[in-house]
Parts: sequence; C-alpha cells; structure tokens
Amino acid sequence: MPKMVLLAQYLSINANVLNTFTKKAEISVEVEDKDVTNYASLGWKEVIGGLKSGELACEFLQDFAASQLDSIMWPLLGTVVPFEVRGDQGAASATNPKYTGNILIKGWNPLEGSVGDEATVGLTFPTSGAVTRAIS
Repeated sequence: MPKMVLLAQYLSINANVLNTFTKKAEISVEVEDKDVTNYASLGWKEVIGGLKSGELACEFLQDFAASQLDSIMWPLLGTVVPFEVRGDQGAASATNPKYTGNILIKGWNPLEGSVGDEATVGLTFPTSGAVTRAIS
C-alpha cells in the first residue's frame, strides 16, 4: 500500500504561492444529507445528497515584512479569490492531483500566540462554488 509524507505541499491563494509561509493546508469537501424517508422505507432511514460545500484550513508562519504574508492577505479580506492545493510542489499529475476553486477570505488574524511561540496565523476559509480535482 503506498504511503506519503507531506514534505513540500503547494498552496496558492489569489495567484500568490504561499509555500514559504505555510505549515498546513487542508482541503475538505462534503455534501449535506437530505432525509427522504417515507413509509415505503420499511423503517429504514433513506438519504440523498444535497448541497456540496468545502473549506480550506491553513496555518501560516506570519511575516509582516513588505510584500510578505500579512501584506498579501490583508487586502483580500472580504473577497472571493482562487486557490490551488497540491500534496507536493511538483506539477499536477495522477500521483499529485491539484484541487482548485474559490474561497472567501472571511477573516484574518494578524497576531496569534503566547510568549515564546512562533508567530502563526490559523484560519479556515469556506469555498465559494465548485471545488475541482485535476491531474494536469
């Protein structure tokens, strides 16, 4: 069974490659379940898929220097922007699929942490519209 260790994940938000700041990037998608149980179900619950949604959860190492992370992300607050995530920084392929779509930058936490902690930013951005998977 193949195994993988994430060593060089790829993350782009609004065409900004953020690998040098990224500690974690997780994309999750789901579909809501709709109960369509009726008397013909014979006591068994029946469900069908409803609306799909997704989230991009990120953890960054903060950088306030000119043209670095904070100055890239701050102007995006409140906007819907494109994203791309891959398990590896290599080109998209059958063994390194890319996941793309749009996210709403609904928040930004410029400062997090306690005395002695690295300066990090952890946020989850909801997707807006379809998330696609591609191998090229």
